[in-house]
Amino acid sequence: MKQLAGLDASFLYLETPQMPMHVGALHLLELPADYDGDYIEDLREHMRARMPLLPALRRKLIAMPLGLSNPGWVDAEPDLEEHIVEIVLPEGSGMGELEAQVGALHPVLLDRSRPLWKFRVFTGLEPGPDGEVRVALYTQLHHAAVDGQAAVALAQVILDLSPEPRPIETTAARGKKRGQLGTVGMLRAAVSQQWQQTVKLARSLPSAANILGNMAVGYVGGAAAGGSVDKLRTLLADVAAQTTAIVRGKTSVSSLGPAPRTRFNVSLSSTRSFAGVTLPLAELNRTRKRHHASINDAVLFVIGGALRRYFAKHGPLPRKSLIAAVPVSTRAAGDATSNTQATMTFMSLGTHLANPAERLAHVIAASKAMKAQMAQLKSLMPTDFPSLGIPWLMQASAMLYGRAKVAEKLPVVANVVISNVPGPQLPLYLAGARMLTNYPTSIAVHGLALNVTVQTYNQSLDIGLMACGEALPEMGELAAYVDAAFMELQALPVVEVAAEPAPVVKKAPARKAPAKKAVAKATPKPRASPARKRAPAG
Repeated sequence: MKQLAGLDASFLYLETPQMPMHVGALHLLELPADYDGDYIEDLREHMRARMPLLPALRRKLIAMPLGLSNPGWVDAEPDLEEHIVEIVLPEGSGMGELEAQVGALHPVLLDRSRPLWKFRVFTGLEPGPDGEVRVALYTQLHHAAVDGQAAVALAQVILDLSPEPRPIETTAARGKKRGQLGTVGMLRAAVSQQWQQTVKLARSLPSAANILGNMAVGYVGGAAAGGSVDKLRTLLADVAAQTTAIVRGKTSVSSLGPAPRTRFNVSLSSTRSFAGVTLPLAELNRTRKRHHASINDAVLFVIGGALRRYFAKHGPLPRKSLIAAVPVSTRAAGDATSNTQATMTFMSLGTHLANPAERLAHVIAASKAMKAQMAQLKSLMPTDFPSLGIPWLMQASAMLYGRAKVAEKLPVVANVVISNVPGPQLPLYLAGARMLTNYPTSIAVHGLALNVTVQTYNQSLDIGLMACGEALPEMGELAAYVDAAFMELQALPVVEVAAEPAPVVKKAPARKAPAKKAVAKATPKPRASPARKRAPAG
């Protein structure tokens, strides 16, 4: 048995029928022209062959006695007849029917008595342009078991680079199999983990203090050298809530603070609306590079532009910029562990700016400020912590939060979750079928009824829009606005930004001997106001 880390277990405690905590994707698959088999059975056989390399799919939960501490994982062989099922759609179904199916199935919770994953295969789809047989796959994996990057690592094992599945070499497990722990053994394991977590947390405090101390020294030293306290103020904002972002455009500095309240900042119902959007990655890269923007900058600009259009029609469009909650991975390079290693930061989308060039400059500058802050602070975010008694508290709090509609009463921190997960840049195959799309399906939470998750795949940028069905019933419109915002980005003219001249250091004039008689002071001439510089587009 291996106990869950505190962050992983929190996804179990916070889960309710209104707030399912699984992630996944909708894939459109195309079968070979000469295929004449049963794809459901082929997929089950494929997964059975790969299962020895997929420990995250071969374990289930075991609860601690009295729910005193985090549950644990124990080995469990999945019944593939239950975990991979077929859903037959009316003949000629297309993307609209698939999106509706995902919206209907996403609120269905995974069975915690089994391994926490499920695959649903849709048949009856409209064939491809040349008559190719197509099917679709909707996957669900619990966030307690994987985060976005861990799911990508799982996909690397499941998927192939050609229609012919690669041979998989497995080694038989060595050693004797151990029986299940009894009540006393599980209690002993729980107490041992609490002690280890407490010691680990205590040992991390000096390191955290050292990081904050070094940051303070840097800021204070810079402030002393420049004769200003601005950098010290910035440090305090960084540590408190990353609330300061240097923004070009109509304003020189934008403080995040509370976000404006919108129709997305509500308690969730048990309904979901979903849509997938595909953008051409090559064109996106050409466009963003012209404006010296990153892929993240371009994604945030496009989603912000779509939201601005949506609120302009359905109202009201907040006078203050919408704020995005942006997950940031804390996973070390090469770490493929199946767990959650991420934290959250916040960023302004510039939706209060009507001029798209100013909005892009706003996003680029805010993104740079956020990255500079997180580079130093993300190592301070714990993913494991003592959990004795926390299961009771978190489960009760999650139920009360939704029933009492607390989200409508608390100050708004953010308006939307936007996540970008890097993916493969070449075509992949699943049990012989070519994967055409990879639309992520993620989590909406109370107070943040819209989740936008983006993943790159095979020269495309696949975007999954998941929302509470009551808060956002017009999901098709929002998906169309994403396309419109991308075209707006393409149409932006490139504004060349001249390098700022180096400051001229003037020598102090030589002192003159004081006059014997008093002389009236000359009235100083008023200083001319400096011309306001045009905000750069990128």
